[in-house]
Amino acid sequence: MAVTKLELTWVGKDEPMQKIEPRLLLHHKEKSYGETGTGNMLIHGDNLLALRALLPRYGGQVKCVYADIPYNTGSAFSQYDDNLEHSTWLNLIRPRMEILYQLLNRDGSLWVSIDDDEQAYVKVLLDEIFSRKNFIASIVWQKRTSPDMRSVISDGHDYVLVYAKDKDAFKASRNYLPLSPEQASSYKNPDNDPRGPWRSIDLTGQVGHAAASQFYEIELPDGRKLPPPDGRCWALSEETFHSLLKDNRIWLGADGTSRPRQKKFLSEAKGVVPWTWWTNKEVGHNQEGSHRPVWA
Repeated sequence: MAVTKLELTWVGKDEPMQKIEPRLLLHHKEKSYGETGTGNMLIHGDNLLALRALLPRYGGQVKCVYADIPYNTGSAFSQYDDNLEHSTWLNLIRPRMEILYQLLNRDGSLWVSIDDDEQAYVKVLLDEIFSRKNFIASIVWQKRTSPDMRSVISDGHDYVLVYAKDKDAFKASRNYLPLSPEQASSYKNPDNDPRGPWRSIDLTGQVGHAAASQFYEIELPDGRKLPPPDGRCWALSEETFHSLLKDNRIWLGADGTSRPRQKKFLSEAKGVVPWTWWTNKEVGHNQEGSHRPVWA
């Protein structure tokens, strides 16, 4: 039986891609802005040629790429044809994504904006280039503030597809979001701990992946012995629990009779892990973005 693989195919995919010779980037003094020698560049020209020109110098060095690619929705843009047949569109996008992959550092990431018209196709295309195991997330961005009454069902969102060059390396070096004032306000200090405000988290876990060391009784100050709740285990081994208890990182309530919870200090908080739902209240909408000046 022949060995096959799961892949997206389209007209022209298997045809040899045209070899792109590197181009020289020329400095345009009259159109330059800001201090020279910073390494920042704004390149005017075909983006495929520009990416190829960057490859010899920046290959394997780029930390993050944001790609606002043509959505192929039929909208009229003077910069490019946004009403292409799907195969033609994929042949346009593929070589650019392959060069972006080569530009990225090992812990680098690619963020691609797209909507429903081509999201499914570009997702599978990027799975082939980056490997599906390096897919990070499909972020849903709420792009509108009100529905489009001309539509059968108004589209209120776009996507941002996130891929890593190497998912493990990206995860090890990623940045957390800062706590919002509302999130920070959840940290209190009812026991006047010198380490500052803290919040408590549940000390139980699911039994599905539990080890034997997570089933034990916790003795409270009043002498009662507390087993884990039915169908649950303790999230910590007994040894780790007693170590945290000794370091005053276990909260038993103001009178010491409550079910134990673990203290997490604000001063030690790394931040917040971003999630895949971005509201326009938090990150803005497309009309707002089009009204902002490039330079203040």
